[in-house]
Amino acid sequence: MQPLPPERWDDETRALLSPPTLNIFGTLAYHPKLLKRWLVFGNHVLAKSTLDARDRELLILRTGWRCRAPYEWGQHVVIARAADVTDEEIVRVSEGPDAPGWSPDDATLLRAVDELHDDQSLSDATYSALAARYDEQQLLDIVFTVGQYHLVSMALNAFRVERDDGATGVPIPARE
Repeated sequence: MQPLPPERWDDETRALLSPPTLNIFGTLAYHPKLLKRWLVFGNHVLAKSTLDARDRELLILRTGWRCRAPYEWGQHVVIARAADVTDEEIVRVSEGPDAPGWSPDDATLLRAVDELHDDQSLSDATYSALAARYDEQQLLDIVFTVGQYHLVSMALNAFRVERDDGATGVPIPARE
């Protein structure tokens, strides 16, 4: 699905977006009411979360990697770098929580993504480790960040949304 060109946007979409826009928004422009409501939630997760930017980006990168989502991975490599995630760490995200070099806290965040992805839940050990570091709002933001980017990755993969110019990063494993 190609992003809807701005000349085809309705008034509701024009009130939400201004060209040029990212391909994700142009794709969601086909459904203005969904776009409007999704933007509120997406804005919370990306900009108003109780998590610090680095933790948020580790969660998003691992989610994008596990979902094999080139768009999400590429966009968030750029954002992660701005949140003080190093290129070495970005590569290590693809190796997972047991890769050498992670702090226990970072490994727990990546493990949480893997467990949520695989089991749609957290093990008691992972939950306890997270609860020792994060308050209740942050715990909610962890789970909802992974869920939000799982949903977005699913949509972007299904509709084959292409990366925007400037998005880069470690290649995602090819789909079969």
